[in-house]
Amino acid sequence: MGLMAPLQERLRTTFAGQAEGVPAWELALADGEDAGHFRPGSAVWAVHGSMATIPAGVRALLTQALHPGALAGVVEHSDYRRDPLGRLAGTIRWIFTVTYGDTTAAQRASGHVRRLHESVRGTYTGADGVRRPYCANDPDLTEWVHLAFTDAFLRSHQRWGGPIPGGPDAYVREWAVAGRLMGVVDPPRTEAALEARMRAFGPQLAGGPRVDDVVGFLRRPPLDPLLLPGYRALFAAVVDSLPEERLALLGLRRPRLGPVPLPTRGAAGLTLAVVGRALGQTGPSEAAARRRLRRLGLL
Repeated sequence: MGLMAPLQERLRTTFAGQAEGVPAWELALADGEDAGHFRPGSAVWAVHGSMATIPAGVRALLTQALHPGALAGVVEHSDYRRDPLGRLAGTIRWIFTVTYGDTTAAQRASGHVRRLHESVRGTYTGADGVRRPYCANDPDLTEWVHLAFTDAFLRSHQRWGGPIPGGPDAYVREWAVAGRLMGVVDPPRTEAALEARMRAFGPQLAGGPRVDDVVGFLRRPPLDPLLLPGYRALFAAVVDSLPEERLALLGLRRPRLGPVPLPTRGAAGLTLAVVGRALGQTGPSEAAARRRLRRLGLL
């Protein structure tokens, strides 16, 4: 483990905000008086417990940025450039609390995010050139963020994860709970419905200078130098996984060496295997949830 220690330290600092120990909020997932929304063997635990969540996060951010209203909220009301790891840590905390916490913790975490979003307001220019007001809690914005998230985690797991209990439909159906917690009206419950709802957003999506800035930032984030080679491999693989219409709006092209496509999928898989070895296959959030389930006699 000696050779992996520097990598492990930097990965933990990136994802958890600290190199040693487990954050208090993760340890608190062992508390609570019910099983939560999901259990071992669920599609959500399978998808969110794999290393494929790392490229999924990048794919989700690229996809979310294509809605001018969602992007305006990020650009105008977040510190993603000055404190990208802080924003990442907040997102990870919400995802894992909903995934592994009891129902009270999931509701509390989602309510906290929605209260923060209430002040995320302004105006944006839509793909049709019309200026519109927005709030991050607006139904169309919360729906787009949920769709982008679900698409990213499902597609990334299909590419780099293992089997999904119940298949893709089970994951979309189960994670609809998170959509409802965040105020999404009637979130999709099948893979086909997810794809149809994303296609319906097509006329509202746009590229442009703001999108270019986000793409440039995600292409070269201020990560520890030890992590950059692996991140570049993951970013290239995420780009290679996106549908053509999204690539066009993002101003991206599939990685190639002249006319030859690069083997991005395998390179990303190798990177994720190394990360998995450094971090371990069972994360502290899942471990805490299992302690709660054992205490309640549910495991």
